[in-house]
Amino acid sequence: MREIVSTGNALAALAAAEAGAMFFAGYPITPSSEIMEHSSDYLPQRGGTCIQMEDEIAGICAALGASMTGVKSFTATSGPGISLKAEQIGLGFIAEIPLVIVNVMRGGPSTGLPTRVSQADIGQAQYPTHGDYASITLCAGSLSECYTEIVRGFNLAEKYMTPVFVLLDETIGHMHGKANIPSLEKIQASIVTRARFEGSQEDYKPYDVPMNKPAVLNPMFQGYKHHVTGLHHGVTGFPTEDAAQCEFNIERLTGKINQVHLENDGLDDLPDYEEIDMEDAEVCIIAYGSIALGAYEAVKKLRADGIKAGLFRPIMIWPSPINRLEEIGARFKDKIMVTELNMGQYSKEIERVIKRNDFTQLLKANGRPIAPAEMVAKVKEMM
Repeated sequence: MREIVSTGNALAALAAAEAGAMFFAGYPITPSSEIMEHSSDYLPQRGGTCIQMEDEIAGICAALGASMTGVKSFTATSGPGISLKAEQIGLGFIAEIPLVIVNVMRGGPSTGLPTRVSQADIGQAQYPTHGDYASITLCAGSLSECYTEIVRGFNLAEKYMTPVFVLLDETIGHMHGKANIPSLEKIQASIVTRARFEGSQEDYKPYDVPMNKPAVLNPMFQGYKHHVTGLHHGVTGFPTEDAAQCEFNIERLTGKINQVHLENDGLDDLPDYEEIDMEDAEVCIIAYGSIALGAYEAVKKLRADGIKAGLFRPIMIWPSPINRLEEIGARFKDKIMVTELNMGQYSKEIERVIKRNDFTQLLKANGRPIAPAEMVAKVKEMM
């Protein structure tokens, strides 16, 4: 392990570089700008490129283009920037172009609260553009995870040939402290790169893959030709309106993530959630992102006061850890408290999964964090 003192945004940039990213394109926006600033140092040192484009739309266009050439690419922004990138995010989904998109969340909607903390982009991360598809979204809950979840995001993007979102927020992005991160050797040993077709050029059909499997897109300009379009397409990428083909396309795009996640209880070998003191818990706090740090303290205080509290923290937000949430719903009944920095966006998913809404909520959407003392008081009201 390496011990490093840094900010969350700087760790995200370092992780991208050490995960093999060679291209960043974006535009400054609070509170994510430092990711681009640090990438402008890290990437050129490794022979890569960091470029500030004229706006957010141009940023994701350039990043997608670089990824089509086989280069690991990423962009970073905040909620309003995701809104601007929405059309090209859709191109990434339907054309199956791997890309990491870092969203350092702030208050919204619109310009909202640029310098304040929020988790109001949880719903946006699930459906960041129109149409049918499945989103992979990771949410960092510590400084260390600002590094490790970025590396994981690149691996998932390359494995499933899709845009992957990694959520930070203003608090954790700007937090400055000590982080323990894996050694560079361990990171390099874990790196995933996209599959490649090795047959003849005449036989290359990038979208001729089975149900629930990702496309195989060889890098552009290396002899293997295929068509890239935002339209529904056949096996070579050229547009089609064939009903059976279009239905297959959508079922495969959603199934390669949602169905695979459900059948395998995860998309990789890394944990989709963290549990603290859940073995003997009588009440469960569900929290994610930066406020989970406060929830850790709340659990300690509650236990010191004789209340057996536990913490469930989702790390992979989308697809959500359905199986475990169902078990929590059955075990804790009405002794569940969900706390979020929004008006209950992830609570809606919990309600959908456990099929009831008798859990307690502690929500805040004014740009201020939720203190451990507030969580403690809310739980005591439930007992």
